Amino acid sequence: MKRSVKYFVQFGIFASIFLLFLVLGGCKETDKTEEEIAKVAVDFQVFRFDREFANASATDIPQLKQKYPYLFPAQFPDSIWANKLTDTIQTELSEEVNKAFGDFESESEGLESLFKHIKYYFPGFEAPKVVTLTSDVRYNDRIILTDTLLLIGLDNYLGEDHHFYEGIQQYIAAGLDKKFLTSDVASAFSKKVLTYPRNRTFLSRMVYYGKELYLKDRLLPSITDAQKIGYTHEEMEWAMANEEQMWRYFVEGELLYSTDSQLDRKFLDPAPFSKFGLELDNESPGRLGRYMGWQIVRAFMENNPISLQQLLDMPADEILKESNYKPRK
Repeated sequence: MKRSVKYFVQFGIFASIFLLFLVLGGCKETDKTEEEIAKVAVDFQVFRFDREFANASATDIPQLKQKYPYLFPAQFPDSIWANKLTDTIQTELSEEVNKAFGDFESESEGLESLFKHIKYYFPGFEAPKVVTLTSDVRYNDRIILTDTLLLIGLDNYLGEDHHFYEGIQQYIAAGLDKKFLTSDVASAFSKKVLTYPRNRTFLSRMVYYGKELYLKDRLLPSITDAQKIGYTHEEMEWAMANEEQMWRYFVEGELLYSTDSQLDRKFLDPAPFSKFGLELDNESPGRLGRYMGWQIVRAFMENNPISLQQLLDMPADEILKESNYKPRK
């Protein structure tokens, strides 16, 4: 009996040391990757159109139009823009953006890091020209990314309690904070490399969003998981604490391979909470289907050492099958 106890103690110590080596090995590999990414060269410029416009006079309009033709629709005469220069709401927007962002240095560093990570994993990527502006709080279009241009509506990142956002539903206003800015840019990039699934199953759409969030794991390693998905700390804690129950709900309800489009509205689309049809609904954050897809993709990548490009092309059912996903308890 004593020999058995001694054996198990020794085995436990050995297992602990082995796990420690695995963790340290993973850390060293991650550190090495980050060292390589830090050496990646990206060339981009930030143009503060918001400040240029705020400091302009009517006589500067032609010059601004020449420099930023894509910001001045041809159907509007110069008089419209001249009047906007002295509009009280526009003036306040500019002042509030200036107070929140100042010289934009911290955000520029965050974008540079993001672009370096994208370039490392997607060598064909060329960093776009970055233009900051005010957009009259058009939060649905706060980030616009093309192959050569990134437009950022800074008035959509002033903090959820800002008086500009009065009347906006709270779950939307919660995302209007500059801590989510680089995450939003990464989301815009992900749409350029991910194809929305033709397969209409709930699982395929869960995994689609899971891939987007996993991309952020690689592209934005220094931000929190809550920032990646757009949750508060408390919402992230709720999702983690209830992961097993959510998975059981999806499996036992035979929802994974359902093609019911209502599941998007309940679990994938932006919403104040997810809709399980239970009393706990009001306690839950929205978009929990995306969270679950994220955990499936993470589990798959832990068990299958493949490239990001290979992951992006893989079908959802294969990812689930090979993930050996087990929800946290």
